[in-house]
Amino acid sequence: MTESRDPSVNPYVVIPTYNEAENLESVVSKIFDALPQANILVVDDSSPDGTADLARKLASKGHNIEVMERPAKSGLGSAYRDGFRYGLKAGASALIEIDADLSHDPKYLPELLEALDKGADLAIGSRYVPGGSAPGLSPFRLFISRGGNLYAAWILGLPVKDATAGFRAYRREALEKIAISEIKADGYGFQVEMAYEVHKYGGKIVEIPIVFHDRVAGGSKMSTRIVAEAMILCTIWGAARKIRLLQDKGRQDALAEIVMKLYDSTSRVAYKALAKKN
Repeated sequence: MTESRDPSVNPYVVIPTYNEAENLESVVSKIFDALPQANILVVDDSSPDGTADLARKLASKGHNIEVMERPAKSGLGSAYRDGFRYGLKAGASALIEIDADLSHDPKYLPELLEALDKGADLAIGSRYVPGGSAPGLSPFRLFISRGGNLYAAWILGLPVKDATAGFRAYRREALEKIAISEIKADGYGFQVEMAYEVHKYGGKIVEIPIVFHDRVAGGSKMSTRIVAEAMILCTIWGAARKIRLLQDKGRQDALAEIVMKLYDSTSRVAYKALAKKN
């Protein structure tokens, strides 16, 4: 554990990437404009478009960028877990999540860190508090997002309007209180689980209003499976608040694995039936 200091002194900005070469240089430039003291960690899953090579090229020009290249596409949650462990070991005072696709405007980074400096354990860039918005989302995606967040807040007793948001900053000490290796969720589920873990130990969560924009270039990584996983996990965690048998983390993970296998199996059957019909 490092000595206590303001979170804004030595922040690490973790950027998970897979085929983000079109966006990387722009998002890196905007991050350094907003936060000159930032350390950027690009966690790349061996992107075939050369994202990791581009990151190393930017680093060679004197930018404070480090690259973690992983052997295969392993998911958002896994990327952040690896990135957080790396940043903590490197002495980061705060760890920041941001997407590479420019849907998260780096201009809000100082506000997120200011919230940590004022005592927050987790600062979330929120679309759903007064002043926040998501003009880039289609009506269907907005419905899924708002509905999912309302469900997570209700079933988990989580005092957060935008628990699925992927633009956020953690105080170092907050992550040191969480068993990161035990966080198994991916995608939206990862974001909800992390916020829930901070809430469970009594950490202070603050939401900063942001305007969320749809990605500028490249393809979206969102899928129905990611949404389903988040809803299933929230239901299990919510049940665990009332059912003693489910309060063991191992049992929760085992149940989630069984339900997700059933979901995958059902989805494959439905897809084949639809394909045969067409």
